[in-house]
Amino acid sequence: MSENQNKRIISDEEMAQQREYIYKIRKNIENRSVRPLAFVETYGCQQNSSDSEKIKGMLYDMGYDFCDKASEADFILYNTCAVRENAELRVFGNLGALKNIKRKREDVIIAVCGCMMQQEHIANKIKSRYKHVDLVFGTHALYRFPQLLYNVLEGKREFDIKNEDGSVFEDISYKRDDIPLAKIPIMYGCNNFCTYCIVPYVRGRERSRSAERILDEVRDVAKMGYKEVMLLGQNVNSYGNDLTDGLNFTQLLREVCRVDGIERVRFMTSHPKDISDELITAMAEEKKICNQLHLPVQSGSDRILKLMNRKYTSGQYLDIIKKVKTAIPDIVLTTDIIVGFPGETNEDFERTIDILKEVEYDTIFSFIYSKRVGTPAAEMEDCLTQEEKHKNFDRMLEVQNEISARKNKEYEGTVQKILVEGVSKNNEDTLTGRTEGGKVVNFAGDMSLLGQMVNVKITKAQTWSLFGEII
Repeated sequence: MSENQNKRIISDEEMAQQREYIYKIRKNIENRSVRPLAFVETYGCQQNSSDSEKIKGMLYDMGYDFCDKASEADFILYNTCAVRENAELRVFGNLGALKNIKRKREDVIIAVCGCMMQQEHIANKIKSRYKHVDLVFGTHALYRFPQLLYNVLEGKREFDIKNEDGSVFEDISYKRDDIPLAKIPIMYGCNNFCTYCIVPYVRGRERSRSAERILDEVRDVAKMGYKEVMLLGQNVNSYGNDLTDGLNFTQLLREVCRVDGIERVRFMTSHPKDISDELITAMAEEKKICNQLHLPVQSGSDRILKLMNRKYTSGQYLDIIKKVKTAIPDIVLTTDIIVGFPGETNEDFERTIDILKEVEYDTIFSFIYSKRVGTPAAEMEDCLTQEEKHKNFDRMLEVQNEISARKNKEYEGTVQKILVEGVSKNNEDTLTGRTEGGKVVNFAGDMSLLGQMVNVKITKAQTWSLFGEII
């Protein structure tokens, strides 16, 4: 292992120190007549969701139980996202609402962590304007959470937003979301520096976990009864590039497929500039790898792609899509698109519409450009008015909704293998699960089927979901 690799791995001694803080908090909690309750709310991506699972694992080891309402909690934490302004505004709004809780119960601990907090101007705003917040820590301080919480319980107000290079830490408990899907980070950070994106600044440079530790975790969740794993990274295709030895991403994928008990393997997110023929071949050959690919395009205009620093052209992107469709004819394709990027004209936007029509994605995740302080794009000039941006955005959704509805219609009458996830959010008498391609399917069934694979005949298709009956 190189010197740089050693620097980015938190030592066993440091992790042992954090476990000692967990033990100290637990001993204090054991003296209480009732276990305290924690409320954790997560914003943003699957990586944030995985971070929250670690935080909840640490809290559980400390002696906390969990509740679904902030008003009932003794410890309240928001794990934040910095990708879009709307998420930030929601956090500030929720923090403001917590003043009343703090006023009624002074011993309630209020904490904020995640990507938003790794931005100094945001953390300073909370420090000065939200005096009722007791604890703020950024993404790089996640492993120090036990020490920080211990200090707060001792009466201190803690702010840990050090601008570090980022690190990898292991041997932390998880309190995972329910079966059947287990989220497993394989790497952290990003080296791409797209001009609109704050992630490299708040998550740090790319750093990969060892394949051995990843595979150990996959085996562990398989023993726990999880049937599906999602491998996470800001750019999974770059996995292993920072390691002097070990596996690349495709090799790791194949090894994960060898783990008994795991029936489905997903991953996100892939960057088009790094996707390889080797990966496409593996997806076609390995039966456990889901026939789903999330490949962000962001724009159909080569001029805008260059301004975004995406490092590929629309033609190169379409060549990749063509390879994927040839190798995996039933592939389910999803993407990310930004409308109204600084400098985008209506002509540039038309190129994005062209991409939608040519690729025919099953689903898109899209939003109007949101300025991020500290990124190069924040200093670029707009060409379109907000009214024009919203008009283009609505038109794009109209085009995509027709495509999504049409592609879902093709599922009617087919039989799909569904991994049952739980009760539908909209109907407690209905179960919900996903196809291999990630499409949501609702159907009648018993909760005893949770975590099981069932065959469902699709009887009705809507734009965003499918309905069926077990056969």
